Amino acid sequence: MSKSVLKGATLLAPLPVVMATVGDNVNSNIITIAWTGVVCSQPPRVYISVRHERHSYEMLKKSGEFVINFVSENLLASCDYCGIRSGRDIDKFAEMKLTKLPANEVSAPLIAESPINMECKVFDILNLGSHDMFLADVVAIHVDDELMVDGKIDYKKAKLVNYQHGEYYATGRHLGRFGYAAQRKFIAKYGKGTDVDVTKVKTLNKRKTK
Repeated sequence: MSKSVLKGATLLAPLPVVMATVGDNVNSNIITIAWTGVVCSQPPRVYISVRHERHSYEMLKKSGEFVINFVSENLLASCDYCGIRSGRDIDKFAEMKLTKLPANEVSAPLIAESPINMECKVFDILNLGSHDMFLADVVAIHVDDELMVDGKIDYKKAKLVNYQHGEYYATGRHLGRFGYAAQRKFIAKYGKGTDVDVTKVKTLNKRKTK
């Protein structure tokens, strides 16, 4: 199998598409973010990377707080528009008819139309070059009630979108869950239909991740 060799670039994909909100309920802005992700499980910590020249940069640096608002298919047009217009020129909430909701732990507002919102408090800022990375603790999460099924988030219902080097794509097609490959091997060997299956599969998974 042959491969083409390219120079180093930010080609990691897919990436989540989110709208980060900064400021407060009176003076706020929306910044679209593709450079975001999880950096730690316990405590729960995430990051967003922001260019120095972005309108939200100084607001974010001053407050040390932001909200990550997940983007569904219904919100994609609003997200894309917010990404090409500056908060210096327009009120993005008003322009896109988005609703501000007060957060529980931070000053930045939630976007009500977003299916999932993560309140974040910055604990460190790393200057990496074109972007500063804002590392933050996740202090509260809001989820639309209709997405909660048996105490878990149904991501298929959320219809989130992802970003792949300039292009947006839909998510939602379920391919399996963590450990499904080990479970498939177990079923092929022992058959299915017993509670013991699950226990043995979990044991196999633990061994593989150690």
